[in-house]
Amino acid sequence: LGLTVSPFVIRVRMALQMKGIGYEYMEQDLFTKGRPGAHEGPGAHPRRQTHLRVAGHRAVRRRGLGGHGPLDPPRRPLRPRRRSLLGRLRRQQELLPAWVGIMWAATEEERAEKVGDTLAAMGQLEEAFGKCSKGKAFFAGDSVGYLDLVVGSQLLWFEALRKMFGVVVIEVGRAPLLAAWVERFGETDTAKEVVPDVDTAVEYLKKLQSHRAGATVAQLLS
Repeated sequence: LGLTVSPFVIRVRMALQMKGIGYEYMEQDLFTKGRPGAHEGPGAHPRRQTHLRVAGHRAVRRRGLGGHGPLDPPRRPLRPRRRSLLGRLRRQQELLPAWVGIMWAATEEERAEKVGDTLAAMGQLEEAFGKCSKGKAFFAGDSVGYLDLVVGSQLLWFEALRKMFGVVVIEVGRAPLLAAWVERFGETDTAKEVVPDVDTAVEYLKKLQSHRAGATVAQLLS
């Protein structure tokens, strides 16, 4: 049970696809479902659960980076390399509220500030990619790993920002390593099978804006 364009849902579905685990997915209509917080954006609640019925198992519950679920890094004493990875994961958490803020900015000045925050976060990710990949194709090296899924699940919305606001989040001039990675990640079977078309995200955002006129990013991320 989830939202097709949600980066949190996309992340879980990509992980299950990579593992070859079958599941039953049901789309949640947030505009008719009468529950609190139903009309919120793609980054509204990082801790909100995503429910997927996995074949032969009970429902998998996945929380955001602040929670603990089957895709979260394990809670045990960490080696220096893993501590470094978790540090990069925590830093990339600054990215989501920044780009969500671009969509919900009340003024052009506020939007410009959020664009600056987003590009600063991308600069950190560009550096992290260079250190994590060690010259290879993905954050995890030769194949897609956890950090690839975390960032890759948001690429749909980066393209939506370009189409709606003319904001280019990842461009060759500022982040050449990430720009090349985006192309490679988009060609993976995982991304092709799970990530919806950008027009789906744009349509959802326009519908969301009409329902939540005047909402602030602070309210959406509370």
